Amino acid sequence: MRKHILVSNDDGINAEGIYALVKELKKIADVTVVAPEKQMSAVGHAITVQYPLRVNPFYKNGEFFGYAVDGTPADAVKLAVRALLKDKKIDLLVSGINHGMNTSINIIYSGTVSAATEGTILGIPSFAISLATYEPNPDFSFAAKFAVKLAQFIFENGIPSGTLLNVNVPAVPENQIKGVLITRQGKAFWDDWFDLRKDPNGREYYWLTGKFVNYEEDINSDHTAVQNKYISITPIHFDLTNYEAIDKLKKSGLEEIFKFD
Repeated sequence: MRKHILVSNDDGINAEGIYALVKELKKIADVTVVAPEKQMSAVGHAITVQYPLRVNPFYKNGEFFGYAVDGTPADAVKLAVRALLKDKKIDLLVSGINHGMNTSINIIYSGTVSAATEGTILGIPSFAISLATYEPNPDFSFAAKFAVKLAQFIFENGIPSGTLLNVNVPAVPENQIKGVLITRQGKAFWDDWFDLRKDPNGREYYWLTGKFVNYEEDINSDHTAVQNKYISITPIHFDLTNYEAIDKLKKSGLEEIFKFD
């Protein structure tokens, strides 16, 4: 039986990355697209609870492409699974292709990763895929082809329960890709600040800016792997517990601060 893939993203349903991804995935499976109607980068795992969500059919090049949701990436996935596709089996969720890297600290901000995280929470094998460039009009074709290969691998081998795969593809020609590395989340971070500016009416506003800093040289970290032209695949999960800290805090006497007779 032909597999069924749910596709979402955070760049919006009209983004070129999701279009390239869907075209390739349709070669191996039935594909349903449910994605934010507009750009929703860096919203993390936000969900909408105070306002209704509206869904509209979205057409591209005169043909039905998918469903546009006026919410976040996590909203789109949750709505797809719990409502729009509740009577259909979803074999895989793919989020992307994101325009820009999602390595290191970016993972916690990423709407792309959060869409895949929501799929994992709902029991669907999921991966997020990003093209590591911010240049305008990048070529998503190789990343889309790799997504197909990874989807086929997952159909045959599965993913550990409660785990999603975060994939980052170097933005270099295919013949320069050195291979695939299974990596850990890196420690690179944003050294950011706010520029104070004035609008045409003289009113002040702030604009977030900064630079991405990576001091690591470990090829097994996601950002360094991509910098060295490897496709990075990082298994991540939504259990945020620091297990090493549990015993340290227990031994510190913190639990003894409040004792009830």
